[in-house]
Amino acid sequence: MSWRVRPASGPAGPAPRPGFDEVVLTHLDAAYSLARWLVRDPHLAEDVVQEAVLRGLNYQESFRGEDGRAWLLRIVRNTAYTMLAARRRAEGAGGEALDGEAVANLPDPAAGPEAALARQDDAARLEKALAALPVELRECLVLRELEELSYKEIAGVTGVPIGTVMSRLWRARRALIAGAPIAGERTADEP
Repeated sequence: MSWRVRPASGPAGPAPRPGFDEVVLTHLDAAYSLARWLVRDPHLAEDVVQEAVLRGLNYQESFRGEDGRAWLLRIVRNTAYTMLAARRRAEGAGGEALDGEAVANLPDPAAGPEAALARQDDAARLEKALAALPVELRECLVLRELEELSYKEIAGVTGVPIGTVMSRLWRARRALIAGAPIAGERTADEP
């Protein structure tokens, strides 16, 4: 099945649809970043992105020519939640806290030992603060601050109104500044 656009035969017509490589492959870094922040496991994040790309291939007909990045990230988000739920079911009712320590321990070849230690501490604190956020707040924050999506794009990815996106961003930023999760919110890995 080809997704390539045939050349337009007339002077006026709908804009050509981008190819699958333009829609998906150009946004793989963003897809991995979102997956890693949602599942907090680099290996599982790779699996999530791989599964999301496969789903994208299978459901490429659902792409209507809108923002390809938002379309892919929506698939990644849904895939991540599906895989997290499957993991929880496999591990039993208690679930397991995902290990984000490997991310904090990534070596930095450019920095000296003190700078590397300070950077590692900062990364660990940020990782811990983000992990403490409820997942619906964390995903909005990652999509906005790391992936630089607009509020409208985030609303499209998460399936909530723009006002809810804004509210979640405000609450996430407030929680990060306070250094603690917001009371009464769901736990960090509940979708």
